Amino acid sequence: MIMEKYSPNKNYVVLSRDQVRAFDAWAINELGIPGVVLMENAGRSCAELIKEKLKSKAKPKVCIFCGTGNNGGDGYVIARQLLNNNFMVKVVIIGDRKKIKGDAAINLQILQKLSQSIESLDLETSRIASRIKSFTAGADMLVDGIFGTGLEGPVRGDYKILIDSINSQICPILAIDIPSGLDCDTGQPLGTAIRADYTVTFAAAKAGFKSATALQYTGQVFVASIGIDPPRSRWS
Repeated sequence: MIMEKYSPNKNYVVLSRDQVRAFDAWAINELGIPGVVLMENAGRSCAELIKEKLKSKAKPKVCIFCGTGNNGGDGYVIARQLLNNNFMVKVVIIGDRKKIKGDAAINLQILQKLSQSIESLDLETSRIASRIKSFTAGADMLVDGIFGTGLEGPVRGDYKILIDSINSQICPILAIDIPSGLDCDTGQPLGTAIRADYTVTFAAAKAGFKSATALQYTGQVFVASIGIDPPRSRWS
């Protein structure tokens, strides 16, 4: 499997939130695949789908919203891959960039060395709705890399305003791994969630995707390999 459209009728390996963590740890710690390699493969898969969906555009523009964790790190890889294909790219970091560590920080540093302009959105001091409208002006697609599968608590306050503001833009949205705010295990929104047109999920389907509610948020789901697939003997 490289990437294929998800069908609820197919017998995929399905991972819960805890199993996603265990799978990542297994791939990195037991198999010895560097996390930055997994991140590269994940981001490249998303970029390939974006290129396919926007192939009719002469000079496509994509706005990528990146949280401070590894979901945001995937976003930096997407940005670099799209820049290599002559896309116009705007990258917006949500939160304090000092919190960005590890593999995500490596990919952010690469972007900075490529002289890519990086915007920041401080949710505590910014006019969120107006800034989202400004960031997304003229975009052909938005990318949601804010929260990943690990999110458990409800989305409140400024993050709720953020997600609702992104949803209000008249532009297709691609979610990285899972729409931000959607519970990985139940497929229910945690107060609010990104309403994506496309979701590229990594290595396996997620448990919550079986929920009838989830489809309202994921849009079309594509399951993409990150270079290692979860063996059924270990995860079923």
